[in-house]
Amino acid sequence: MPRDNLLVGLDIGTSKVAACVGVINENEIQIVGLSAVAHSGLRKGVITDLEETVSAVSQVLEDVERMVGSPITHCYVSVAGPSIESFPAKGVVAVSKPNGEIDHSDVERVIDAARTATLPQNRELLHLFPERYFVDGQNQERDPVGMNGIRLEVEALLISATAAASRNLTKTIYQAGLELDGVVFGPLASAKLLTNKKQRESGVALVDIGAGSTDLVIYEEGQLIHAASLPVGSMHITNDIAIGLRTNLDVAEAIKLRYGSVLKEKIRESETINLSSFDPGESDKVTRKQVAEIVDARAAEIFHLLKEELQKVGKDGLLPAGVIFTGGGSDLEGLTELARSTLRLPATIGFPVVTVSGMIDKIDSPIYATSVGLVLWASEETGGKDAPWRLDLGKFGGVVDRFRGIFKNFTN
Repeated sequence: MPRDNLLVGLDIGTSKVAACVGVINENEIQIVGLSAVAHSGLRKGVITDLEETVSAVSQVLEDVERMVGSPITHCYVSVAGPSIESFPAKGVVAVSKPNGEIDHSDVERVIDAARTATLPQNRELLHLFPERYFVDGQNQERDPVGMNGIRLEVEALLISATAAASRNLTKTIYQAGLELDGVVFGPLASAKLLTNKKQRESGVALVDIGAGSTDLVIYEEGQLIHAASLPVGSMHITNDIAIGLRTNLDVAEAIKLRYGSVLKEKIRESETINLSSFDPGESDKVTRKQVAEIVDARAAEIFHLLKEELQKVGKDGLLPAGVIFTGGGSDLEGLTELARSTLRLPATIGFPVVTVSGMIDKIDSPIYATSVGLVLWASEETGGKDAPWRLDLGKFGGVVDRFRGIFKNFTN
């Protein structure tokens, strides 16, 4: 846990590293440092170049340290990408008291029983979220404390990451000179900033379209009911444009950002793009409709995969609060319109719904959603239990201590 009053969130994405530093000031989070730097040390959410990633982390830390005027020594860090999987688990225990009254110790024991669900050897447990409790196999309870029975059961959702991804992430943090306070699945952190209690109660999905992957979490009745990572992101759109237009990746990225649209039917054939305006070495002209067709094809794939995830939990077209998009890939013209028609759900681009002070002009940017959310998460984990931004998102179950042990094995 932090040894000073700084709350630090570090979001290591496929195309950028973002950091946020906050402090609690009169029961309100004050953002005192924000920075992001581009890097290429990850591929599809997985660290492939450790040195490049450590360098990017070090650079963004230098930036926020100048803003804060204090060294950064610890952080919460996000993890996302195809290394993430979620699955259901169950725990069963006998009620301990002779009179059969369930107390908090029984709840803790049954959660521990669910936590010991067998994981493959190559995976690490990140989160456990209790969904519902059963007393003697009958009553479904959100809080069984005070009930009477002989047997207590819990159904929970576990989120895990591959051991290799966890080790590389931990090694990166330690080589950058930081201590780990916690590891959080990225969209869970973003949900702290971009969703409110009413949305989570009625049913909402938060979708983070990153460079290398699209990650999502789904809530209903205030509970997390599903989490997943899809192996397609906005960098795939850039690659498709580069191939389709036979141009380099820098030009393709610039075209995507300026002209990218999923509304191909609304673009006139006469609209053209002069590639020389992006690179003097280019001489071709292409139609904007051609670009839109390329973007639309990849976006359609992403939405097809999202629809499959909704179907897995029986929420296809059945989330009243709809879908909230964030991440750098969410800045595509027509994205919410396409989502409404293909997913048959309300759709919006995420914006902060939590009151914070400080550098509030920057936190509207989706590139900071996860790192700011990590600061909100840190405020809960370090004692802000009654804070208005608190979500009941569970604990880490000792994963940080295991990560520290793993790192020591690397260095011994």
